[in-house]
Amino acid sequence: MAVTFTLNGERRTVESAEGTPLLYVLTDELALQGPRFGCGLGQCGSCSVLVNGVERRSCQTPVSAVTGRSVTTLEGLPAWYAAQKKLARPPALHPVQQALIDEQAVQCGYCANGLIVKAAELLARTPRPTDAQIVQAMNGHLCRCGSYPRVLRAIRRAAAAIQVTA
Repeated sequence: MAVTFTLNGERRTVESAEGTPLLYVLTDELALQGPRFGCGLGQCGSCSVLVNGVERRSCQTPVSAVTGRSVTTLEGLPAWYAAQKKLARPPALHPVQQALIDEQAVQCGYCANGLIVKAAELLARTPRPTDAQIVQAMNGHLCRCGSYPRVLRAIRRAAAAIQVTA
């Protein structure tokens, strides 16, 4: 079946079986490297993407479910952020991406996609989250390296950076 959706601001049409997971289309057919296959059960968050601005686990989302919708992956977050903030051009990195680098919050990097996507969604909805709100939002995103305290600091840093640009 043909599925047409907007991917990182660009209209795309793919031919795929109806039940094919969105993750497989993004990684295998469209060669994106942000979303990762982690558990395949929607439990770890490594495959997270934004569908119409809301986090979804792409390993459990059939590609047919995004027909006519907007999908934003890790690669598209800077442009998504620029559109939200009405910036003339996108930054090189979304503030969450930069904050994770600055805080050295990522070790192996396997979970980074999901952590970044979820944190970007959180900060779009809640620009000044409390620590409790951050922890609650990030619940369900598994980090094998256990870098959660640095991730918390990075999200706080990103929130502060977003406030400066507001």
